Amino acid sequence: MVAEFACAQCHTPFLNDAPLRPNGLCALCRSGIAMYQAVYSYGFYEGPLRQLVHLFKYQGISALSEPLGQLLVAALPRGERFDVIVPLPLHWWRRYRRGFNQAALLAKAVSRATGWPVRPLLRRVKNTPAQAGLTRSARRRNVAGAFRAADAEQLRGKRVLLIDDVLTTGATAAAATAALRRAGAARVAVLTLARVDRRQPALALQTNAVAQLAARGVGA
Repeated sequence: MVAEFACAQCHTPFLNDAPLRPNGLCALCRSGIAMYQAVYSYGFYEGPLRQLVHLFKYQGISALSEPLGQLLVAALPRGERFDVIVPLPLHWWRRYRRGFNQAALLAKAVSRATGWPVRPLLRRVKNTPAQAGLTRSARRRNVAGAFRAADAEQLRGKRVLLIDDVLTTGATAAAATAALRRAGAARVAVLTLARVDRRQPALALQTNAVAQLAARGVGA
């Protein structure tokens, strides 16, 4: 994933550097709301990558976990090291209906490539409504308190790699990270296959505005 302007910590892309001044961090990372120390994603949630995620997650093609896991490993910067990999958990009812946890399958693929152990050290204790269609603040409220550490002893002082398939606003990852940090994790980084490019609505508005001006002959 490449963006000309992005937060130095969570790598959220921006249209310009104004939201990142003065220290290169976005408002959420400056405020400490995000809690995680880094976010890495292979690409934007669009095109072939989006199609692969849908085949894997909603069509149940579990064989994709290995090649998609290789994409996750490719997204990690060289030199990064972690003590444990923690997949983002599903609530038991959602896992029962889907038949598997896609994050757990991806975590196992990353573990096979890196040698870092996978541990189910996070539990989802609230079956929250779907996040789709909610604003950023509503998403944060929706997942507040949704996660709880399963074993604080195994987390204390550890460098944790939290794995999920897609990052939208980061609200779910932040809530999970908060639970891990409360249990004593020294560092938490989030790794996802894709992240939603939230610049797109703004880019579309810009494009439409320019097209309308051109149609009226402004600037001719």
